[in-house]
Amino acid sequence: MQTGKIKYSIKHKLIVLVAVTAVPLLIMVIYLIYALHSYSAAYDTIVSNMTVANNYNLNFKEEMDESLYKLVVGAVTFDTIGDDDSLRDPYYLISELRSEAGRLMRITTDGESRTWLQILMRNIDTLEDRVDDIKANLDSGNSYDLNIEMLDNNIYIMTELIRDNIQYYIYYQTKSIEHLTNQLNDRVHTFTMFCAVTLVLILCIVAILTLMIGTGILKPIQELSQVAGRVSQGDFSARADVETDDEVALLADSINIMTESIEGFVDKIKEDERKMRHADLRLLQEQINPHFLYNTLDTIVWLIEGNDRDKAVNMVMSLSEFFRLVLSKGREYITIREEEMHIRSYLEIQQVRYQDILEYEINIAPELYRYRILKLTLQPLVENSLYHGIKYKRARGRIIVTGIMREDRIRFRVEDNGVGMSPPELAHLREEIDKPCKDTGKGFGLANVNERIRMNFGVGYGMTIDSEQGRGTRVEIVIPAIPYEDGQNGEQNETVAMESAYQ
Repeated sequence: MQTGKIKYSIKHKLIVLVAVTAVPLLIMVIYLIYALHSYSAAYDTIVSNMTVANNYNLNFKEEMDESLYKLVVGAVTFDTIGDDDSLRDPYYLISELRSEAGRLMRITTDGESRTWLQILMRNIDTLEDRVDDIKANLDSGNSYDLNIEMLDNNIYIMTELIRDNIQYYIYYQTKSIEHLTNQLNDRVHTFTMFCAVTLVLILCIVAILTLMIGTGILKPIQELSQVAGRVSQGDFSARADVETDDEVALLADSINIMTESIEGFVDKIKEDERKMRHADLRLLQEQINPHFLYNTLDTIVWLIEGNDRDKAVNMVMSLSEFFRLVLSKGREYITIREEEMHIRSYLEIQQVRYQDILEYEINIAPELYRYRILKLTLQPLVENSLYHGIKYKRARGRIIVTGIMREDRIRFRVEDNGVGMSPPELAHLREEIDKPCKDTGKGFGLANVNERIRMNFGVGYGMTIDSEQGRGTRVEIVIPAIPYEDGQNGEQNETVAMESAYQ
């Protein structure tokens, strides 16, 4: 027995198992989310930068060249260029490009890209100076040819250089994406290897812990289940041997104490009940015989007084055979052949007394003779048919006894064409025969037979009754087909059957 102190609770063991499994997995998931977020943020930044740069790469040169050309040829002036929706102010374009280039400079981390951004910033300044020169020429009224030459030799070259700067920036940003992708692939490879190793370690640790916990929890629970199964089958000597230091050990101790107490109680109850039932059944069996004996002796005396000595002799012989079979050397079980002889002797005796009203027929298949039956199983049924069926009919009646075997069960039927019973009377009688015979107020002979059958063979066997008022009653008995063996001790068999019923 355990001391009752829990050293390692099941909850603690399960928490350790969950922690060993979940914590490494949680760390890996957090790292993976962080890495993916970092890559996504870097990728989004580069793509955004490239989008901005690409917009200027496509539009800046054309817009700048066209606007300055229109200014040089006098189509518009610096003051009126804003009124033309197809043109843009060169200074506004330069300011916008410088602002975006400055923003890209602040968020770009790649060295080569930053270098080209710096070159771009210088070229933007130079371009602005050249625009200033053209504006100054236009303001001073210089010739058209000079401005055209400045466009060709300065402006167009500078805008081309700026476009090249932007293209180089886009190129190196693309290289950055490639580098970022390579880094991600390296990290994924490293992370995959790390996860594989970690998972192998986790699986090993979990397998070891599961084995330990299985030994500490599952095996004791299985043992408790086996003990509970044995107890449910009536083996109250079963004990659980659990050596763990958790709640299962406490449960095992409680079960052991409980089964030990139940075993003592059941043993005492079984012994007391066995003695009580055996005494009651013996007493009730004896109660059947005196009434019948007194009536039979009175009939014999009546026959002798009437000088009908042959019938008196035959009746004495039938009575002798009847009681020989009743005694049966103390056996509780007899053969079906003997039981048939018993009821035949009984009916022969009763036919002398009730010759004007009684006919009978016994049809028990000879192949049933070798099987065993509880003594005094059919006689109370025949007696019940006579006294409660035919006798009250006040006319000639008939009792038919049949016996057949179906599969592994033997079925007996005792039926009469007597007065029968009303539905309420039948329902009441059915309730009575299902009670213990000592608690029966009516039909104790039938209740005695039904109780003995169930005590010896189980609740799957016993008696059923059907009746219809004015047409008779039919009683059926079902018992198992068990061959009779010489030397069977009825009392021992009855004791074993009662113990089996309680178990």
